[in-house]
Amino acid sequence: MSSNHSGPTRADRIADAALTLLAERGMRGLTHRAVDETAGLPQGSTSNHARTRLALLETAVRRLAVREGRVLSVDELPSPAGGLDSLVDGMALALHRYLTRHPQLLVCRYELALEATRRPELRTFFDETGRQFREPLTDLLRAAGSRAPERHTLSLVAWTEGIMFSCVAGSFHASVPTLAELREGFGELLHGMLGPHPSS
Repeated sequence: MSSNHSGPTRADRIADAALTLLAERGMRGLTHRAVDETAGLPQGSTSNHARTRLALLETAVRRLAVREGRVLSVDELPSPAGGLDSLVDGMALALHRYLTRHPQLLVCRYELALEATRRPELRTFFDETGRQFREPLTDLLRAAGSRAPERHTLSLVAWTEGIMFSCVAGSFHASVPTLAELREGFGELLHGMLGPHPSS
């Protein structure tokens, strides 16, 4: 009955604490010492895991990608064979779950994205983690009949990112769209790109 415990590893605790600090205090509040304190670990634990600030930021980006992947669950989206409406339903549900249950992850994303504009090494790392979301989306759009899947991916991602920013850090932060409203928005976008909206 050995090491099959289900609790978070020390590395995960460090990474989660880094994300907590980014959401609560911003980039200036992210220090090795603060991560140790937030994670409840002995002083020096974070430095042993991520010796430089860049390494700590990369740890945060990697963990953010894991946690976003669990929330958005791109690999769980319905097959395009089920029709556009099933795809719309899946995307709306994932986005609504993110906006209503995990807004702090979005704050972390914006902190890290801005920092990446000033650190080329982090930019490369940040962009690589983003591919895990874009590529499955492009495959889905291609399978759904898109004649320009890369361009349509950009449009879909840009619309989604705009909704997320507006509802977490922008002028619509006090009014998160309902699941029905998000479904309507995705429906208009996807039917507009991939085919005529069914008349009702």
